[in-house]
This record gives sequence, C-alpha cells and structure tokens, in this order.
Amino acid sequence: MKEAVKEFLQSLVIAGILAFFIITFVAQSFVVDGRSMANTLEDGERLFVNKFIYRFHPPERGDIIVFTPKGAPGQKYIKRIIGLPGDTVYIKDGVTYVNGEAIKEEYIPEKTLGDFGPYKVPKERVFVLGDNRNHSADSRFENIVGFVGYDAISGKAFWVYWPIDEMRIIDHQNYQLSFEN
Repeated sequence: MKEAVKEFLQSLVIAGILAFFIITFVAQSFVVDGRSMANTLEDGERLFVNKFIYRFHPPERGDIIVFTPKGAPGQKYIKRIIGLPGDTVYIKDGVTYVNGEAIKEEYIPEKTLGDFGPYKVPKERVFVLGDNRNHSADSRFENIVGFVGYDAISGKAFWVYWPIDEMRIIDHQNYQLSFEN
C-alpha cells in the first residue's frame, strides 16, 4: 500500500512539473472574452496559444496574438496584427490601408465605421485590430491598447479546442503587401 501511495505521489509531482513547463514555455490555454474577434473567434471559445513561436521569428501580419494591454496590465487581449514596425496604418471609408495599400480582409463582419490614423508603428511594436472593428478596443485607442510591444505578447493563438463541435486550427489570414512579393 505504501509503495502505491509513493508511486502515485511521484507521478503527481512529475505531472505537475510537466504541466508547469508546458504552461510556462510551450502553450497556454486562453478563453475568448467578448465579441471583438467575431466572426473569427467567438465569446467563450477556449483556445491554445503557442508561447515559443516568437523566439524563432518575429510576429507577422495576420497573426492572431494574445497580449497584455498597457491600459489593463492584469488582463489579456486577443487581436490580429495588422501593422509591423515601420508600417503606416490607417482606416479610411471602412478600408484598412498598410503603407498606402488597401488590404483584403474577408474576415471582418462589417464595414469599419469612422476614419482612423495614420499611425506609424515604432520599432519592436505591432499595430493590432479586432476583427469586429466596431466593437473592439485595439491599437486605435492609445490609452487602452496603443502599439503592442513584443515583450507584451504572450503568444500566437493556434487551436480552438472548446466547444468541441467548433474545434479547429485558427486561420491567421496572413497577407503580403504587393511591394514585398
């Protein structure tokens, strides 16, 4: 009986260490809270975030990231990267432009209301927008989010695992600007 308890406790400790390692360095669970990423991600969906990917390459346009906003340090937000360091981003007549070029965004549910920008993205920062632009606190709002520093990014969302009938790999809709091809 003593051996069984000892073996159980050893297994529990190993599982705890493994879980700590995975959550700290590899992947972490995240719950979508709100409608700012609809229709791509829905309120209440649970997903995994890849925490190590940006150790190998910088964030890319179209990546859906989880980050800590400067205006709410105890929270995590999820948004899509639109602009990279050095880019100029603006929204005019419901169309998003990066470096003067309109980007194709089939994932947004409705035309963006209002004109915003231009915003020049600083070094080591990204410009993020929610897919549901008219219901999103994002980089357009300096006091809440503003530009997101690389150091504030927790990782890249990659897999919705809950609810089970909505399980899927997340489509990041990466896009290249014509001058980069």
